[in-house]
Amino acid sequence: MKYNKTLLASGLLIASAFLSVSCVNGNRNDKQKDSTETVSSGGAAKSDFPYDLANPVKYNMPQNLFEISGIVFHNGDPKEIFAIQDEDGDLFHLGLGDKESKFTKFGGKGDYEDVTIIKNYFIVLKSNGELHTFPITELGKAEATNVTKTKDIVPKAEYEGLAADEKNNMIYVLTKDSKPDSKAKASSIYGFKVADDASLTAAGEFSLSHKAIQKESGSSKSRFRPSALAKNPKTNEWYILSSINKLLVVTDVDFKVKTTYPLDPNLFNQPEGIAFDRDNNLYISNEGGTLSAGNILMFKLKK
Repeated sequence: MKYNKTLLASGLLIASAFLSVSCVNGNRNDKQKDSTETVSSGGAAKSDFPYDLANPVKYNMPQNLFEISGIVFHNGDPKEIFAIQDEDGDLFHLGLGDKESKFTKFGGKGDYEDVTIIKNYFIVLKSNGELHTFPITELGKAEATNVTKTKDIVPKAEYEGLAADEKNNMIYVLTKDSKPDSKAKASSIYGFKVADDASLTAAGEFSLSHKAIQKESGSSKSRFRPSALAKNPKTNEWYILSSINKLLVVTDVDFKVKTTYPLDPNLFNQPEGIAFDRDNNLYISNEGGTLSAGNILMFKLKK
């Protein structure tokens, strides 16, 4: 009987231990399942994104566009792209497969960040918020002679984003960083109505919430500092890039965050320019790096 009691006690102990392990594994599996379902659900929502950001068509830029920044098309025509780079006041234009680019000088040395076209005028943004505007007819000249400089149109800050909404005769200037924005945990956007002579009238201020971006991206490692924006002409959504955060943010027409997409650093060395062509294909430009040329990545619209 003593042997049987000992055996029974041992059996109960083993059974109890087995039950405890099973419960732990069960809880662990439940947690893993919940996690998987959450990721799967998020992935399902984002699978509707109309571009495959992992599979671009890549166009390397000539050496003088190693530090390519802003890009834009005229009337969405993909045969020729217009671009600027950070250091010189030169407007470049080339076909995406070209080995060389032509350019027209419009300003001196400076930190030029973005470019857009509206009303047949080029508008170029400097990092201090200054705008350089000149007619598209100046293209082809060695140096543009009819250039208007507009200062103090936006508050003192660091700027990198400029985009046009041609349907509404508007341009938008996007703040990269400022003390007020840092305090508000948001990026400021300033809208301007564009007259036929390209003169500008203030027409609204908007705010891009960093908290909303953090909520959508699931990351709060660093403060959001955008580098470019463009309006999707088909959906009227704004696509906003951040080179520092390696992130693409999609908002509604009033800059309310809808979703975010991480950008692979192996593909996106330093994404600082964004544009759409008339077929709604997406283009993102990257500054060159130690082992790579500046480039433009084209993402075809999914059919």
